[in-house]
Amino acid sequence: MKTFFIASSVLISLGFAASAQAEDADAELIGQGEYISRLGDCGACHSLPGKPAFSGGLAIESALGTIYSTNITPDKAQGIGRYSEEQFSDAVRKGVLPDGTRLYPAMPYPDYAKISDKDMHALYAYFMHGVAPSAESPPETDLSFPFSQRWGMRFWNWAFSTDKPFRPVGGASAEINRGAYLVESLGHCGSCHTPRGLGMNEKAFDSSSDAFLAGGNLNGWEVPSLRGLPRWSQQEIVDYLATGRNDKAAVGGEMKSVVEHSTSWMTDADLNAIAAYLKFLGNNPSLPAVDSGAAGATEAKLTAAKDLTEGERLYIDNCGACHFVTGKGAPGIFPQLDQATIVNAEDPGGLIHTILAGAQQPSTAKAPSTLAMPGFAHRLNDEEVAALATFVRQGWSNKAAAVTAGDVAKVRKNLKEH
Repeated sequence: MKTFFIASSVLISLGFAASAQAEDADAELIGQGEYISRLGDCGACHSLPGKPAFSGGLAIESALGTIYSTNITPDKAQGIGRYSEEQFSDAVRKGVLPDGTRLYPAMPYPDYAKISDKDMHALYAYFMHGVAPSAESPPETDLSFPFSQRWGMRFWNWAFSTDKPFRPVGGASAEINRGAYLVESLGHCGSCHTPRGLGMNEKAFDSSSDAFLAGGNLNGWEVPSLRGLPRWSQQEIVDYLATGRNDKAAVGGEMKSVVEHSTSWMTDADLNAIAAYLKFLGNNPSLPAVDSGAAGATEAKLTAAKDLTEGERLYIDNCGACHFVTGKGAPGIFPQLDQATIVNAEDPGGLIHTILAGAQQPSTAKAPSTLAMPGFAHRLNDEEVAALATFVRQGWSNKAAAVTAGDVAKVRKNLKEH
């Protein structure tokens, strides 16, 4: 009898140990899935302030109309709680729901198609067991005909999407290939930074094409090329992704949300891998060459403050205190205007938007302070904003085209509507 009790105690102890190990393994898998959800930036589109996490409802403006993000909590009525892992994978990687409904590519499934099975498994575990269910019912997407006919996405997918898994870059280091995987799949950087074709499709999905990450236009905001980033060091790329700022620039537009919800949560190893991959790509269109003579002339005229044009006067009155007469700003605080991408963009919409609406840097773990630029829409009329933007685009080393009052009016109208 004594032997029986000893054996029973041992078996019970082993059972508790095995159960604890299983729970630890489950917790680790869910933790991995949470990190992968950060890599995929799921929260930026599916979470709204004041609403339960991942309960959807974000209004995504597109050329087709407004698309609302869905509830992806494990709620069984409003969310994805009844999805099997295969159905979850099909939704994420193929844009197909369990009932056959086709998603619009506002959900970046053409990029998510490259997510590995291992990462998909962890992601599923997190959304099913690490996210609180919510019965929140977001607005239904209701596009006009013919875009309301979701079955047509079957043909769009056939023509423009891909189901090919991630393919490592031949001859590249393990770090560069880790960066390639993150950028091409979970990071879905190409959904904004790769030019679009006639079908509103990404023209390329990997580094085999020079079109990949070569820049584009998103809702009137010119999106820069990420290929090579020759003006930035690898560390400056890491700083920008981790904090939303570096010694030359600060985030604006949609990128603020990306840093806030995704890249600022990445490990140093993954941030460096992304930076190494972007540097590896090369072939970035060059910004204006440094023109020390022109830059010095602009600085001298602003310093003297005599015989100023309207644009120069407006700059001194509204911008000079932070960006200075040099146009260099303050490293890590106020972004540089001389040779800045947003300043020299062919489409001045991003610069105009920033002047009118202002900008605010995100608060991140490595840079908790929130720095804000005020908007000047209430203070400057269209002609004044045009004069200011034209000066900035043509001062120092910048060589961009002039801005008209009509350009400003168009952006102002869009801001009022949205």
